[in-house]
Amino acid sequence: MNTSIIFKPKILGFLCNWCCYGGADLCGVSRFQYPPYIRVIRVMCAGRVDPAFVLRAFERGIDGVFIGGCHFNDCHYNTEGNYDAFSMVQIMKRLLENIGINPERLRLEWVSAAEGIRFADIMNEFSSQIITMGPLGLESSMGIDELKSRIAAVTGLIPYIKQVERKQMRIKERSEAAYREFFVSERFEKIYKEYIEQKLNNT
Repeated sequence: MNTSIIFKPKILGFLCNWCCYGGADLCGVSRFQYPPYIRVIRVMCAGRVDPAFVLRAFERGIDGVFIGGCHFNDCHYNTEGNYDAFSMVQIMKRLLENIGINPERLRLEWVSAAEGIRFADIMNEFSSQIITMGPLGLESSMGIDELKSRIAAVTGLIPYIKQVERKQMRIKERSEAAYREFFVSERFEKIYKEYIEQKLNNT
């Protein structure tokens, strides 16, 4: 008898009401297949997903977090929602790396209400990726208690990190290219290390 345990990941999805949630609904109506591991929270805008929500999910043992929003320049909630979401996720990925969590456990994608098959494809790919990684904490040598302690410490710094983002990381040009360029730039690296990483090391 085969007694091996099959890992079924716990994935939490924050889906914007106007686009990605509609895409997920179309996916279901069209009966496109994807693993049933994701649990959905509908939000008015991907930009309204607070970094603390993501950290709380990981603190409670979620193996992967997915955020789905409108395509760039197509935000139905306000003109800056998906830009705010993109900025938040780039910062969060660095924070997760500092904590000891693989940043690939957090994923941001744009899915319109007409892209049901795209939603299914992304969920299948993300689920396979998380299964390959294994349960949360497997990639780290620290125990789960230490991981939770680090998450709690970073969560306490979220108000400060938001302030740094508002004062130091705001980009004048609202374009996908400008945002992608900034978050791989030396300027972002310098700001992150000087204002955020240093603060984390002193916590």
